[in-house]
Amino acid sequence: MRQSSPIIGNSQPMCAIRQLIGTIANSEATVLINGESGTGKELVAQALHYQSNRAEANFVPLNCAAIPKDLMESELFGHRKGAFTGALADRVGRFELAHGGTLFLDEIGDLSLDMQVKLLRVLQERVVDPVGSTRPVKIDVRVVAATHRDLEVEIAEGRFREDLYYRLNVLPVTTPPLRERRDDIPLLVKFYAERFSAKNTPVSFTPDFIEALKSYNWPGNVRELSNLIHRFSTLFAGQRLSLHVIPAPMLPKGLKQLQEEQKDNAPEPHAADVLQMFPQEEPGVVPFDVAPDEEAERNHVEDIIMLAQGMSELPPEGMSLKERMAQIERGFIEQALERADGNVSKTARMLNLQRTTLIEKIDKYRLRSA
Repeated sequence: MRQSSPIIGNSQPMCAIRQLIGTIANSEATVLINGESGTGKELVAQALHYQSNRAEANFVPLNCAAIPKDLMESELFGHRKGAFTGALADRVGRFELAHGGTLFLDEIGDLSLDMQVKLLRVLQERVVDPVGSTRPVKIDVRVVAATHRDLEVEIAEGRFREDLYYRLNVLPVTTPPLRERRDDIPLLVKFYAERFSAKNTPVSFTPDFIEALKSYNWPGNVRELSNLIHRFSTLFAGQRLSLHVIPAPMLPKGLKQLQEEQKDNAPEPHAADVLQMFPQEEPGVVPFDVAPDEEAERNHVEDIIMLAQGMSELPPEGMSLKERMAQIERGFIEQALERADGNVSKTARMLNLQRTTLIEKIDKYRLRSA
């Protein structure tokens, strides 16, 4: 038996959702799930099905916004051969496929008014009329619908039938947006990092990055978070990431703003984060010959620079942090190129960089002509 994906989170809203699912799973009443896009409405529908006494039968999803209007009737109710041009064989509709199980109608608010009338009849009579057939087909299906729209507004503006709304909204469930369950973000990040890690070590994040993720408003909700972790898992496989080291084009607009604020408020990143930007030749061994316990106690990037340059304290006249960091970066690239006999691909692997990024840095420091 197929199982639904887990509903991740220990926040109060998610605990309430899980408790509600357990209470109503075995009911035969229709369910209307409301929530913004990307909040996991289909996961809730799956959980309702797989925790119910219908779990052995089919869970059949249909996105009402994705099916052309003129094909929706056939998609829902099926058709008979010859019913219309192109109907070369009988087709079983989604209601019949879900017989004994659950039909999930996502984005029900996008269903046309004429199809709303036909759906209402099915919910009342428990039969479907395949297109081109003269015999109705009895169905035993629990319907779970979902929408990101405010259906009461849609009713007031004449786009959704009030009688269908009350037929669907017997058991209402609301999925909270991610901004209302920020404490779940570390768990979600860990879950998706492990899911997208393939055979690599999962990407991980420094505390400052996790706090930034918790501060972001996530207009795309969990779906946006999942996509972002997938991106990082692909581009920075196995790395420990701090917000300031991520190229701005790889971040959504809101996180770019947080990155800029973080740079303004704390222009000197933690030494441990800087170390992550450089390769480690052996597991557990960090550059510059720093013992692990000593390295963990260092709080400023100047410490790393001083160690790299053999300095014990900041020069009285000060120094340009940006220029010194560039010198260190250039030095590591030069060493890696020398070890790799000038092979760019091998050098990129040695430095854990994308090949295109390394080429940009080689051009920046004019190392090809050096």
